[in-house]
Amino acid sequence: MAEDRGETISLIEPLLLSENSHFRPALADLALELTAKSTALRKSLPEGIVRALSDLVRSMNCYYSNLIEGHDTHPIDIERALNEDYSTDLKQRDLQLEAKAHIAVQQWIDADGLNGRATTRDGILETHRRFCELLPDELLWVENPSSGVREPLIPGELRQRDVIVGRHIAISPGALPRFMERFQAAYRTLGKVDAIVAAACAHHRLLWMHPFLDGNGRVARLMSYAMLREALDTGGIWSVARGLARNEARYKSLLAQCDLPRRNDLDGRGNLSEEALAKFAIFFLETCIDQVDFMETLVNPKGLRDRILIWTEEEIRADRLPQKSDTVLEAILYRGELPRGEIAGLLGTGDRNARRVTSALLERGVLAAESTRAPLRLNFPATLAGRWMPGLFPER
Repeated sequence: MAEDRGETISLIEPLLLSENSHFRPALADLALELTAKSTALRKSLPEGIVRALSDLVRSMNCYYSNLIEGHDTHPIDIERALNEDYSTDLKQRDLQLEAKAHIAVQQWIDADGLNGRATTRDGILETHRRFCELLPDELLWVENPSSGVREPLIPGELRQRDVIVGRHIAISPGALPRFMERFQAAYRTLGKVDAIVAAACAHHRLLWMHPFLDGNGRVARLMSYAMLREALDTGGIWSVARGLARNEARYKSLLAQCDLPRRNDLDGRGNLSEEALAKFAIFFLETCIDQVDFMETLVNPKGLRDRILIWTEEEIRADRLPQKSDTVLEAILYRGELPRGEIAGLLGTGDRNARRVTSALLERGVLAAESTRAPLRLNFPATLAGRWMPGLFPER
């Protein structure tokens, strides 16, 4: 049985900023700005483009979240893994499988799998289980730093021994159920502004508890992603992970400062520093806003249309795509999706030529469909992200 040293629940407080915190107005402003910008971004795009973009953002989110953990798996290699095309290098193959596991969990979240449960004990354990049960065996072992012994990582199981993260000694393993119950209660029913701010606060407090031997960072970022997706109805078309990875030193520094005890009577009434938590929340929400702004510059209708059509014209001139491929892509960019039966009329050609154009675009991976009868929608292949979505992730 895991040791419980009887730590009092108050050690994790504050879980939210107090009503009289002088940081609350600034955080409320950031939450409202994020709401307005995220809503405007989604409403500016046809639903078919939202779906296509969310597929690419999953790979982007996976890449940056794993990068923070020191695992560099480029989205092109992630896309290969999704198509069952794995590296012959065993270490790289393991990282591809890890990325595939991450994406599977985010797909589950995007299908409402965590709605209303992101901060519950069951939801957190299920997120960890779903991620870890898909990992290769080599990534399911953790070395005990004090003994050097390798220990198995059990998917969805709370740690059974003590851990030290940087200078922070996490609570005893037996205390985790009690603290997670308090964690769940604090974030259960919140107003919209508090729910958005809570995505940042809960992010640190979960890491402070450090419930698992490994995978805590990924679980915390997936949890925050789910919280923001639900609070803002993001459509999965942007993610904070890219911004956190691009500011990794500041991200980790602010997280470490949140571990510090309250400094004085002006620093809240809980055990931990309220000011440090507020500063992390401000950084977190500012990073979210920066990422929404970045995505808006990439997917504004004219810019996205121009980049895709310039690429298509080059491919037509090089005889790598049939004539009038640009007409199909432009129609889908405008409408979001296109029934196959309308393509011949759109092109002013016969069914055979329409099928030839469609097949070429599907083969290049720039169009996708749920079935052979389903409408065609845009797809964003990772191999073309540098041209279509420059800056989304580094060039290969």
